[in-house]
Formats: sequence, C-alpha cells, structure tokens
Amino acid sequence: MSCLRRSLAVAALALLAVTVAVPAAAVPSDDEILEILRERVGGHADRIGIVVGVIEPDGRRIVAYGSAGADAARPLDGDTLFEIGSITKVFTALLLADMASNGELDLDDPVENLLPRGVDVPERGGRSITLRELAMHHSGLPRLPTNMHPAEPDNPFADYTIEQLYAFLSEYELPRDIGARYEYSNVGFGLLPATLRCSGRRGNAHGRRCPRSGSSPSSAATRSRRG
Repeated sequence: MSCLRRSLAVAALALLAVTVAVPAAAVPSDDEILEILRERVGGHADRIGIVVGVIEPDGRRIVAYGSAGADAARPLDGDTLFEIGSITKVFTALLLADMASNGELDLDDPVENLLPRGVDVPERGGRSITLRELAMHHSGLPRLPTNMHPAEPDNPFADYTIEQLYAFLSEYELPRDIGARYEYSNVGFGLLPATLRCSGRRGNAHGRRCPRSGSSPSSAATRSRRG
C-alpha cells in the first residue's frame, strides 16, 4: 500500500516523472524532448504536465512541460512531487531484488516467518505464501482488503493502518491454491514492504524494525531500506 501512498493530492494529474540513462547520441535535444511533451500533454483534458530527467556522461538535464494542476500555477521542475500510485510497486520490487541479491533474504522465504510474532498469514494445502508469490501476484490474496473503509475515497489507503492489514490477513481464507494463477493484488503487494521492513532470516540480524503500531503499510515501503 506503499506503494500506493500519494505524494501529491491532485486527483486530476496524469503525470509521469521519467529518468533516462542511455548513450548520449540516442538522446534527443531539450527542444526535441519539449516537443514530444507538448504532443503528449497538449489537447488532452486528463493530462496536466510531465517532467523528464536525462542522465548523460556530461551531466543531467531536466525538461518539463505543463503545471502541477489547474490550481497550481508553479511550473514543473526537477523538484516537483508527483502522485505515482502503483509505480511504487516497481521500487518495492527493486528493493526486494536488491535484498535477495545481497543475501539478506530468499525469494522463497515464507512471508509469515518475516512478520511480527502473532501475525497469521493465510495458508492453503499446507503451503505458505512466499515473497516471490507476493511480488508476482500469485499469492491468492485479493485486489483489496475486505476491512478497508476509507474516509477519503480518492485516497483510500491514507488511513489504512498496519494493524488493519494484519487483522485482515489473520481472518482471510484463500479461495484457491497459492501460486495457482495470477491475480493483481494491492493488498498482497502492500504486504511486501511491511515484510521487507521486518526481514532477517537470521534473527533480524540486519537490525530492521517492524512497522510501528499505527503506521500505514505505505509508510513502511518508504522506510524499508533505512532501518
């Protein structure tokens, strides 16, 4: 749900912040990029602005077009905050891959073993959900938790706490075998950063602390590598 945390509460934005790292000869000039951005944004009521970052051997360039919204006159630049929604899932998956590569965890570790004691993760057929299955949307968990009742429908995860997530897991019954098929799951992927926060097969040897009481799964995602 982390991944789902909104950085900027502007519902009308259809924005994308892109960093490009390619050989200098393949990268268009600033004017050429600006023309591309005009084509992507101009004339579309649901598109407000775009910022592109280019990393080259000689340095970095920022090209922006548009604004942050109808009520935001400030022009876009390299410091503009964007609501990126489920793009945070990509960053969470990269953290998982990095930790697996460094030997801090195994992709086939059961999720329940990496969460606080007392948190029950649903099982089926004697099989436990693993980190790999969370990341690949093969856990059998649904798209959304059944105990989510947001105060703000436009920002549904803002008030969803880690306690609610753990309570949902303890009560939910998987409708099919783990790994049987793909089903996009926000709740499953939202569990992943909380799991990474607590990770440590060797007695939490890496010193990470599990999400604090009252925190949201999304906040766990943003802190998962700082513990």
